[in-house]
Parts: sequence; structure tokens; C-alpha cells
Amino acid sequence: MKLTTGLRPTRKRVAALGAVAGAAALALAVTAPADATGAHRAPDKKPTVVLVHGAFADSSSWNGVVKRLQHDGYRVVAPANPLRGLASDADYLDSYLKSVKGPIVLAGHSYGGAVITQAAAGNPNVKALVYIAAFAPDKGESALELSDKYPGSTLGPTLDAVPFPLPGGGTGTDLYIKADKFHDQFAADVPTPVTDLMAATQRPVASSALEEKATETAWKTIPSWDLITTNDKNIPPAAQRFMAKRAHSHTTEIAASHAVSVSRPGAVTRVIEQAARTATR
Repeated sequence: MKLTTGLRPTRKRVAALGAVAGAAALALAVTAPADATGAHRAPDKKPTVVLVHGAFADSSSWNGVVKRLQHDGYRVVAPANPLRGLASDADYLDSYLKSVKGPIVLAGHSYGGAVITQAAAGNPNVKALVYIAAFAPDKGESALELSDKYPGSTLGPTLDAVPFPLPGGGTGTDLYIKADKFHDQFAADVPTPVTDLMAATQRPVASSALEEKATETAWKTIPSWDLITTNDKNIPPAAQRFMAKRAHSHTTEIAASHAVSVSRPGAVTRVIEQAARTATR
């Protein structure tokens, strides 16, 4: 007895079967594992990007950058920077970095640059440092010293000093930017309704943190990238250029305020992704 499907091999059916077979072959070619020649290598795993905010800001200042990095497939974390003292802030970040698995691209804004410079020293997982309008001190230098190295910072007169009790006794001093000065001083290229919120929610920095000298210099052993903000009123552009040149950083300049992660998140993201692609290839 002869079995049949009842389907006759017409030209249309032959053509259709050929198209299906071709598509299947293409799918296999795309998804096939790498052969001995490495013709079909899987894409390299992206590093985790760790973002560290600076003084007068909090982790939400990175929101526009986080959104773009996540869209491009990066795992991103933006831990809180205590802003209490350089050594203690760096120890806190160092402890946090130990919880991150795999390669890390570590970015710091403003005072956060000093923190990453100290915290990343000796950490083999940190493959790149990214300074965003940031301090990159050498051993024995403080953020305040570097800010005063060149003229141009107008931060001092805009600050309010608020005392706070120290855990071991005594009194420390927190620094805030006055609300009515915040826009022009910190974020002149950000819309006023946004800077009004930023001023109200700003994180103060202990004045002693800006005066504390660095004891480690990670940029001497880890490649670095630097985004210099030429309209910056907190850290003079000349000071930023000095630090970037000394660290042999891959440097980009942009006409932006100190709050460049808020006003120009796309530009910040491009620098971070350049570091990620170059340092982990």
C-alpha cells in the first residue's frame, strides 16, 4: 500500500521549501558557536559602570547618563558618596566595589573624582577611570588646593557653612551652595525649574573633605578619560586641563557648566562608553 500526503510538488511548493531551508541555514550561521578560526565570536561582556557623584549633588544627578548607558546594554550602579572625608569616602567606595563582579569602569564627578582616584588604587577589576569635570589629585594634594591652583572658581562666596556634630565629639562644618546662587554657580546651562529642585535636594560636603589630602593615585596605573567643562565656575578649566594632562588622560572638552551630567548627559555617556570599549577590549 502506497502512502501519500496528497500534496503534489508544484513549482510554488518547491520554491517555498527552498526559502524555508535558506532561512534556517542563515539562522544557523548567525547563531553557530565560534569555530576554530573564531569566525563567529560572541560579543565581549560589557563592564559594569560605577558612577560616583560629587559635592552639592546626589546620585540622581547621573539619571540621564544611567538611562543612556542602560539602553546601550551596560549594567550601571550609582552608589551614594558620603561626602564626609576623602579617606573615609574612598574606603566606603572601595568596600562597595568589592561587591561588583567582573570588570569595572569607574566614573567620578567633581569631588567624586578625588574619591575614585583613591578608592581604585590596587583594584585589578577597575579597568578605566573617567573624570567628569572632576578632581584627579596626586598624593599629598587636596581638592581645595587644586581648585585654587588656577584662577576662575567663584564657588567660595556662594557657600553657606552649617555646623554639625562629629561622631567622636567636636563640630564639623557642612557646605551648601546658597539656593539663590545655585543655578548660576553650579548649573547655568540647566533650566531654572530643574536647578531649583537640585538646590533644595543638594547633598552638603564636609569642608574637611575638600581639605583632606590624597594618599593614593590610581590614575598612575589605570588608564583614564577626562571630560573638561570650559564654562565651569567650580573647578577652573585650567585646573582640569592641568590634571588631565598630568594623568595622560584621553581628553574631551565641552562648553558646559559644572553640572554637565545633567545638562549634557549624552556627551558624558559617550566619554564613558569610549573608556569602556577601549579599556576592556
